[in-house]
Amino acid sequence: MDSTKAPETSTTHSIVEALTRAIVEHRLLPGAKLAEQKLADHFGVSRTLVRQALFQLSQNRLIRMEPARGAFVAAPSVEEAQQVFAVRRMLESEMTREFVKSVTPAKIRSLKEHVQQEREAVAKEDVSGRTELLGDFHVRMAELMGNQVLAQLLGELISRCALITLMYQSRSEAQHSTEEHAEIVAALAAKDADKAVQLMQEHLDHVEASLIYDRKVPSHDIAIALT
Repeated sequence: MDSTKAPETSTTHSIVEALTRAIVEHRLLPGAKLAEQKLADHFGVSRTLVRQALFQLSQNRLIRMEPARGAFVAAPSVEEAQQVFAVRRMLESEMTREFVKSVTPAKIRSLKEHVQQEREAVAKEDVSGRTELLGDFHVRMAELMGNQVLAQLLGELISRCALITLMYQSRSEAQHSTEEHAEIVAALAAKDADKAVQLMQEHLDHVEASLIYDRKVPSHDIAIALT
């Protein structure tokens, strides 16, 4: 029994990862219907495994399940969007202050390398790559602190933020965000906790300020999104 469970768990995880990436990289838009049979055909699996994957995604608030209608990519409300940013400010301000307490040249080097990757993705206009890297910068800070619980929580919040920015962002803020990340790293390297926290708060404020909460975003076809 265990020998059959392991591949099923792995397959479900693969489906969750593929759909999460499609949502985070803005290839699946809020409101898009996730038809079980289409997904089963695409991944070559049973609808049972697809259903398990969709349930996991609903637990992460990336999709919503509607009785008798099926699964849809979540479309966060304005109130939810504002709450997500409020939670990020609380978490990341304290994380930034704690990071300074255990900062090392190796950790700063790792963050600088990450920012350089962001710059390269922005320069190449690699939209999916830069989207992932910009979010991962915040998760990387938690990982470098050795706090996997914080890294996981931030990862989930940032996935939700990807939906929010897709729905409400007014223009591309990628280059601006990368430069702000570089400024945060410089303050961390200088062990200036107050400055680093201030820069992190301003960075999140700028991201939220770029959102237009009355913007309407069309749905997207899953067959196109997963190709």
